[in-house]
Amino acid sequence: MRRKFIDISVALDADLISDPPLIQPQIEYLDHQQTSDQVASFFEGLKKDQLPEGEGWAIERLQIATHNGTHLDAPYHHHSTMNRAIVEGGEPAATIDEVPLEWCFSNAVKLDFRHMANGYVATPGDVEAELKRIGHEIAPLDIVVVNTAAAAHYGQEDYIHTGCGIGRDATLWLLERGVRVTGTDAWSWDAPFGITAQRWSRDRDPSIIWEGHRASMEIGYCHMEKLANLDQLPDHGFLISCFPYKIKRASAGFTRAVAIIEEQ
Repeated sequence: MRRKFIDISVALDADLISDPPLIQPQIEYLDHQQTSDQVASFFEGLKKDQLPEGEGWAIERLQIATHNGTHLDAPYHHHSTMNRAIVEGGEPAATIDEVPLEWCFSNAVKLDFRHMANGYVATPGDVEAELKRIGHEIAPLDIVVVNTAAAAHYGQEDYIHTGCGIGRDATLWLLERGVRVTGTDAWSWDAPFGITAQRWSRDRDPSIIWEGHRASMEIGYCHMEKLANLDQLPDHGFLISCFPYKIKRASAGFTRAVAIIEEQ
């Protein structure tokens, strides 16, 4: 048995448009020549030209949000409480350091929603139809990832406005069957904010705002955003590993999400 690994994460890259300007990441790169004085300062009397070819270390300084790059949202990101459908009155939402590790390594299934229009909100019927097409029945702790039209636009100005969203009812349909981690290659699990804002202006219905995220109020769950290479995955029959970086009391953690395919 041989394992094939497919990286389904994007690189943290300050030169690509991946977020609104308010939270676009910034990276300062310090090369070996720039840091030789830093290394020498730890050793009294050492001159930087005594280091191999005068080189120090390479190091980077980051100005980032926990939701930059490929990341796993904790239930705490969605709302301060979760599990109202399970515990009377709900309970405090889990932060990223409290997310059960067994949620983050499991069998996975891919839903291909690339044909859906930008801003479309997927329904339980859409999910059921896709599962029927690929011949998969959801099992508890399955990780469900959604391939949208957004992936082809990553790094472009229209990325955050591209792709479908997964509605509250569709999200709850998955959660009621034991799913606890989902993912998308779009900027958000929900429909793009710009398109949702147009609906809000027309209908003034606040329930449409972040509706997929807010499903966590009923059943707590995590989802990944800014995934990549989902088009390279089979429909099902593979594993996903998406353990998050452990940040105390945080709403999300970066993840090097990887799909693992067992091959004969």
